[in-house]
Amino acid sequence: MNAASVRRRYALISFLTWLPAGLMIAPLVLLMLDRGMTIVQVGVVMTVYSLVIAGLELPTGGLADVVGRRVVLAVSAACTALALVLLAVAGSFWAFMMACVVLGIARALSSGPAEAWFVDTLHAAEGPDADLRPGLSRGHIMEDMALGIGVIVGGFVPLAAEAADLADAAGPDGTAIAVSLDPLAWPAVLGAVAALVWLGTVLVAMPEGARPPVSMAQVLRGVPVTMVAGVRVSVRDGVLRRLVLVSAVVGMALTGIELLVPGHLAELTGSGEVGATAYAIVSAVGFAASALGAALAPALARRLSRSPSRHADGPGDGGRGSVRGAAAGLVVAGAALAGLAGSAAMGGAGAGGVVLAGLPYVVFFAGLGAHGVLRAELAHHRVTADERATMASATSLAGSGGGALANLTLAPLAMASGAGTAWAVVAAVVLIATTAFARLPETVGGVSTAAP
Repeated sequence: MNAASVRRRYALISFLTWLPAGLMIAPLVLLMLDRGMTIVQVGVVMTVYSLVIAGLELPTGGLADVVGRRVVLAVSAACTALALVLLAVAGSFWAFMMACVVLGIARALSSGPAEAWFVDTLHAAEGPDADLRPGLSRGHIMEDMALGIGVIVGGFVPLAAEAADLADAAGPDGTAIAVSLDPLAWPAVLGAVAALVWLGTVLVAMPEGARPPVSMAQVLRGVPVTMVAGVRVSVRDGVLRRLVLVSAVVGMALTGIELLVPGHLAELTGSGEVGATAYAIVSAVGFAASALGAALAPALARRLSRSPSRHADGPGDGGRGSVRGAAAGLVVAGAALAGLAGSAAMGGAGAGGVVLAGLPYVVFFAGLGAHGVLRAELAHHRVTADERATMASATSLAGSGGGALANLTLAPLAMASGAGTAWAVVAAVVLIATTAFARLPETVGGVSTAAP
């Protein structure tokens, strides 16, 4: 398989991996609120979701390194389909809890295998000095496109379903099916279908080299060993240690957005369904901005590199541009969160209020798009193929941990002092985290230097 084919397949798989999630971004919190849950209960459910991911990140990453990336990603797709069906019919706190536990398992399984497969397969095609930035950038762009398309569809479907009075439809036997097919539940049904398409694509388009048969005993022995190796690298390597810490802060910031923005927009528009649509529009523009940030990440790294060569790219620029670009993206994201807090303090309602909240939201994702690509590149240059999926899972684990902390703290803070206060706190944490890139050890010639 040549490098171009590897990049195309990785882009397709990245798109399909995030499409089901995109479909549920707009309606998820509003669906739980609509079915009688409080914002604190929503925060508890989302915390459990984050903790499930956190508890399984390293085991599933180790599993992908031991048994193969494709099988783990395929199981993730199947679990995603099941979880979204459960969400569509959930009507109580415990039902939503069960659905989010399964969804957390699916998310943990999907964390790392596709990216690890891409890096290893590209190295096999072009050698260990292969430039990772273009492929990683394309993968991030496709993720953002999937999220953007998904959130638009997921935001408008409830309005369309409500207009068609689907919530009052009856089944063939005349019994009402309002619970499973109320307007806010339809995106979950579409997400389950998308997950099945993802499953089929993974099985067909993600070939792996032949692996020797692995017994259950070998899995049980190999996964812990791989986990320990990945943790050891993440802890001992000074660069990875800082990058993992930043991942936790990014997870906290993203959770602050996902948890509080839907309800804020619903308040501004005066309706849950209209709020979901407004959030869908704002989110879609945000994901487009994230895709743009990811697309510009390689050029940003080149511009910020000390190297005078306009062709400096990948390992050849010594990693200097990637360090500076990742830091710059995080600064933009933190400043945008501060702007979001300011928009909440200014008040406003209707379309004007939505625009006022939407502008910093879009800037936030633009900065995060560039930051994510360059932070991933820096991390991949610090590990070997045997540790790659585990490292990605350790990074995702940190993000889930930050998300869990945000769920436990930001929801009560928002109820007590307003969403603007919560966003101001997160903005301060993000801006402080940018200091992690100060004097960050650099990668020279594709070989990691020792961290201080």
